[in-house]
Amino acid sequence: MEIRTLEDDELKSKLRKYVFDVIGCCQDVHREKGPELTEYVYQDCLEIALEQANIPYKREYFFTPSFRGIKLKSSLRVDFLCKEKIFVECKAIERIGFHERTQLTNYMRNAGIRIGILYNFAPLIAECEKFYLDISENIIYFF
Repeated sequence: MEIRTLEDDELKSKLRKYVFDVIGCCQDVHREKGPELTEYVYQDCLEIALEQANIPYKREYFFTPSFRGIKLKSSLRVDFLCKEKIFVECKAIERIGFHERTQLTNYMRNAGIRIGILYNFAPLIAECEKFYLDISENIIYFF
C-alpha cells in the first residue's frame, strides 16, 4: 500500500481545519493522562473529551463492507466516527507502523470515509497521522 503526501495546499489547509478540534481532544487526553495506559482508558477519556467539546461522534462504530456490490455478513469496527466524516483509530503501542496504517486506511476504503486519524497515546510524545482518501482515484494521502 502506497500512501502519498498531499500536495494540494488548499485542500490540506481545509482538512487540517476540519480535524483540528478532534485532534485537540486527543492531545488533551494525552496531556492529562500521560503515556503508557491501555487503549481502552484512552478511548474512555477521548469519549469524555469529545462529549465536552460538543463534537458529534459514535464510539465503536460498526460498518458492513461489500464485495461485488453485495453486503457481507461480517462487519468491521472503528474506535470512533466523528462528525459523520472522520474515522479515529486509537492506539497505545510503542510506534505506529505499517499494520496500523493499513488497518485504518482499509477501514476508510471499505466504508467510503474520506478522513482518518491514527492517534498513538502510548509514547511520551504522542504520534498522530492524518489520512485523506481520494475516492475518485482510490489513493490515500498523508496530510
